[in-house]
Amino acid sequence: MSGLTDVQVQDAAARLDHAEETRTPIRQLSRQYPDMTIDDAYRVQRAWVDLKLSQGRTLYGHKIGLTSRAMQMSSNITEPDYGALLDDMVFPEGSEIPTSRFIVPKVEVELAFRLGRDLSGPDCTVLDVLDAADWVIPAIEIIDARIERIDRETGVTRKVFDTISDNAANAGIILGGRPARPRDIDLRWVGALLYRNGVIEETGVAAGVLNHPATGVAWLANRLHPHGVTLKAGQIVLAGSFTRPVDAAPGDVFHADYGPLGGVAFRFGR
Repeated sequence: MSGLTDVQVQDAAARLDHAEETRTPIRQLSRQYPDMTIDDAYRVQRAWVDLKLSQGRTLYGHKIGLTSRAMQMSSNITEPDYGALLDDMVFPEGSEIPTSRFIVPKVEVELAFRLGRDLSGPDCTVLDVLDAADWVIPAIEIIDARIERIDRETGVTRKVFDTISDNAANAGIILGGRPARPRDIDLRWVGALLYRNGVIEETGVAAGVLNHPATGVAWLANRLHPHGVTLKAGQIVLAGSFTRPVDAAPGDVFHADYGPLGGVAFRFGR
């Protein structure tokens, strides 16, 4: 049963858009709408993405989040979440990224799948993903919070409804390193070292993403099927982070070393 009316959904989407534009986070939607459901959260997300598309943005791909068991338990859910990647979220590898674009940016280490053909549910498998993807690419995701992570008055941490509404916290993506054919390597054992200002902050291996990074892409194809959405050839799908988020501040230099797959480096401008 839905807890939000269409008017409330559109209002929430407009406030999220304004929060991003003004770099001022809004109060938690889950606090304002205690009866909010997961479906409501995705309705808000879709309304916000539709608003962005109407403003001239284009769909670049998709992201998958909350892929680790620990993150799912902390959010009291049993499956990942997802969001949309838009063209203005893409930054060149090696570039200086404007910190003023974000509110409280954090950095995550991921693998991205570039689809060579369409991929859809309802019975998509890991093998289907490996067949459909022409490249796997090292990637960094920048996440952000247009909804307060901690409520300013109560100190309550935001809930999964807030994160999903907030486009699964997506804010930016940087691709780099050496693209590889997905069947040429064991993707479970792709590892990365994440440096911030020359110090290793996080390490991880891609098996931390649902045991295999392609699992999340298959899950997404199946999850979107009832909504009539197909993952399209040429789109990028971020498979999920295999490190915890690392805080970013103006002047920070990040470098993710993926070993044989190369590295991704960039700097947050002051």
